[in-house]
Amino acid sequence: MKIETKYAGEVEINPNNIIQFEQGIPSFEEEKEFILLPYSEEQSPFYILQSVKTSGLAFMVMTPFTFFPDYEAKLSDSVIEQLAIEKQEDVALFVIITLRETLQESTVNLKGPIVVNSAAQKGKQVVLNDTAYHTKHALVAPVAAGQKEE
Repeated sequence: MKIETKYAGEVEINPNNIIQFEQGIPSFEEEKEFILLPYSEEQSPFYILQSVKTSGLAFMVMTPFTFFPDYEAKLSDSVIEQLAIEKQEDVALFVIITLRETLQESTVNLKGPIVVNSAAQKGKQVVLNDTAYHTKHALVAPVAAGQKEE
């Protein structure tokens, strides 16, 4: 199956890899089907979450653990049920990146991760309450004054 994408033009996808978002993504509730595309050819924590229906709708996402190794997202029983999660190994977490001109200016939304049950191809963006995470965490820690970058 071929789809038109925001960043890579027309690409061939496997329909079995389409992730179903039953309630859409907040502010895009009518968008129910997305595909996760690699950001680059090399091994990378970055991906594009591309709408299957709307070529101009794509989110830059990443696995949070590369930059935030202690990141945790407690899922409610209702989310586990909605996504038909049976095993922890089937769960993949992604966070949306807001890219700026430099990585130092870029931010990630750790409060609203995208949870994917890779076994059932179901996804949902959840809001984590009772957490210190917020929607605009710096992707790269700022360099303290007087210190040199290595």
